[in-house]
Amino acid sequence: RLCAAAAPNLSYQELKDLKKANVLHIDVRERWEIDRFGKIPESINIPLGELMEALQMDPTEFKEQYNQKMPSKSDPVVFSCLAGTRSKQALAFAMSLGFS
Repeated sequence: RLCAAAAPNLSYQELKDLKKANVLHIDVRERWEIDRFGKIPESINIPLGELMEALQMDPTEFKEQYNQKMPSKSDPVVFSCLAGTRSKQALAFAMSLGFS
């Protein structure tokens, strides 16, 4: 399930269309879930328990840790998980930190 502030629920096709526009896709599942169920292409895995810290990192540290440019507070970001609960929490965390 996918969440974004503008549209709390996105379909897979909507996500594919957004990815063409360079939207950062953060998968908040646990690493064992990625190993078991597979990685979504072009997503980065930041487990929900690490997300608050990750979104407050120094951009250089974020790049080293996740091999991806850290999003600015105005960059488009989509969160996903297995059922939708954690991605909604991730969206709330990000918005509480000032991400739009």
